[in-house]
Amino acid sequence: MNKVGRGHRDKVQQFIAITGTSEKIALQSLKASDWHLEGAFDIFYSQSHIRAITDTRHLEELYRRYKDTYADMILVDGISLLCNDLEVDPQDIVTLVVSWHMKAATMCEFSRQEFIGGLQSLGVDTIQKFREKIPSLRAELKDDQKFREIYNFAFGWAKEKGQKSLSLETAIGMWQLLFAEKHWPLVDHWCDFLQVRHNKSITRDTWSQLLEFAKTIVPQLSNYDAEGAWPYLIDEFVEYLYENGIVRRIN
Repeated sequence: MNKVGRGHRDKVQQFIAITGTSEKIALQSLKASDWHLEGAFDIFYSQSHIRAITDTRHLEELYRRYKDTYADMILVDGISLLCNDLEVDPQDIVTLVVSWHMKAATMCEFSRQEFIGGLQSLGVDTIQKFREKIPSLRAELKDDQKFREIYNFAFGWAKEKGQKSLSLETAIGMWQLLFAEKHWPLVDHWCDFLQVRHNKSITRDTWSQLLEFAKTIVPQLSNYDAEGAWPYLIDEFVEYLYENGIVRRIN
């Protein structure tokens, strides 16, 4: 560590603080990623050596603590208790990241397989270990590829069972939560537009294409191509921005 420059030392300390790993492993991961933090996180979490051995008995005890009295599932009350034990607000986006790791099919519920399998994949079998894992789970949102996977997962997770589309109210809530992480400056205008002009459920195509729009089109819309293959709803949104003077049309 003495031979490492100050900027690199700061990254090592930051890496250790988030992952809880040793200095040796932190240095190995950072060097392998050419000192890019996000790349180092990817390397670290893809390595089998960080997957701790979990105790099945402890996992079963945790499941019993949170499972519903009348169903072999963890439902709203159990998830509320879990969040309380983790010292996390149920509305915190990290709960979405947890659900993604557990491959949960539906919002506000975990099956036995989802819960226990998810904790095994995370390498945690106690609430203390789970609580210590929260910062690294939150950090995954800063990785573009993982954010895309979590974003696409959120559509199926948040929609009502048996429905192909996502209710507008739920979609708006999810967009505000997700894009707060990416600081997309047009998200509030998008939500206002939907409530004023659309007022219908959201299809999976619109959901996935909006992320592409937010990632590739600058807020001033200078690189927006009206002849591009965007869903009609996104084309209408662009016109709405022009009509309301939110963005100046470039001739």
